Amino acid sequence: MKVIGITGPTGAGKTTALNVLRALGAEVVDADAVYHRLLLECEALKTRLIGSFGENILDREGKIDRKRLARAVYPDRLEELNALTHPYVVEAVETKLAAAKSMDRPILAIDAIALVESGLAHRCDRVVAVLAPKELRLRRIMVRDGIGETYARRRIEAQKPDDFYRECSDQVLENGEGDTPEEFQKRALKLFQEILA
Repeated sequence: MKVIGITGPTGAGKTTALNVLRALGAEVVDADAVYHRLLLECEALKTRLIGSFGENILDREGKIDRKRLARAVYPDRLEELNALTHPYVVEAVETKLAAAKSMDRPILAIDAIALVESGLAHRCDRVVAVLAPKELRLRRIMVRDGIGETYARRRIEAQKPDDFYRECSDQVLENGEGDTPEEFQKRALKLFQEILA
């Protein structure tokens, strides 16, 4: 089984690249989705998060409210959040990896902004960073997530710079200002076919 890690900052186009991998037969593990499930289901993680960020991160039903948690985290406490959550996310992703291997899946893609920082990059045969200009990413996440510019900028500024992704990845997929989605998909397809050949 070939394991491909997809990383890069929010709004760069990772989902489009992952859809190309899906079309090639890949099973995709979305680390964000794993994290969101853990926030709902993992009592040990919930206890640790309350211990660090306070009970204000809970909604009226006593569940973690992701928006409240984000307000408590951005822009200065992302490293603290990651230190608490990464071990839980990595364990859950490794369980999914083991299941995919036992089912003889030919390709597995791990989608994670913090692929390198969490240690998941070490489980990958190849790491591909998807990058796009900051202002383009800003516009995309404002529309995608229905958030204002100030909050969107805080999220972008809290993430690693492009140079970090370039240095820690085997290959980079650029998603430029003038690219159409079709052009970017073609470039992604060409790269993934080379990796899988």
